[in-house]
Amino acid sequence: MEPFSQEERATIARGITHAEAKTSGEIVVVAAGASDGYRSFVILWAALLALAVPIPPILLTNWPVEYIYLLQLAVFFLASVLFQWPPLRFALVPKSVKHLRSHQRAVEQFLAQNLHTTKSRTGVLIYVSFAERYAEVIADEGIYRKVEPLVWEDVIAELTSHLARGTRTHGFVKAIEMCGKILAEHFPPGHYDKDELPNHLIVLDVYGAR
Repeated sequence: MEPFSQEERATIARGITHAEAKTSGEIVVVAAGASDGYRSFVILWAALLALAVPIPPILLTNWPVEYIYLLQLAVFFLASVLFQWPPLRFALVPKSVKHLRSHQRAVEQFLAQNLHTTKSRTGVLIYVSFAERYAEVIADEGIYRKVEPLVWEDVIAELTSHLARGTRTHGFVKAIEMCGKILAEHFPPGHYDKDELPNHLIVLDVYGAR
């Protein structure tokens, strides 16, 4: 994930402020470089590769066991180093696992950013994890009582479309605008509204391995 410039951050912040001006709901945007480090998959694939090493020497050569064992160790070490390269490391992780970890991280952020503490339970989280190419919208229970979950799929589709084209800032702003319109329809501004949560983009570093 390329760092967000001050201009990008300011544009997204203005989008949040503009959208929230038309609703009593709260919108929080979180961007993560990755939702997990997936270090365990490095060891797993290096070990599997090393376990396969003895088969050709045993079948095709008369090498001593000691040589084969040293070759296994060398392969395991080299694979462990090679698989640390982020593009390869993330490629080794099944898509279902990456999406599960990203969803878990999104839920964690929903709680960490206090979206569940708004007065009317009308908080919405827009979460993107770039390494996994994953986006999700999580709404609090006050919203789910009035808004069908399928409604957010259009927001995700619009956002991911822009992310794929490399127009991430416009994608975030468009997603924020769409969320704002959905919230405004069901949760118009009240007389005593106050901005309960921050209106800026929250950027997370790559999540460490579990």
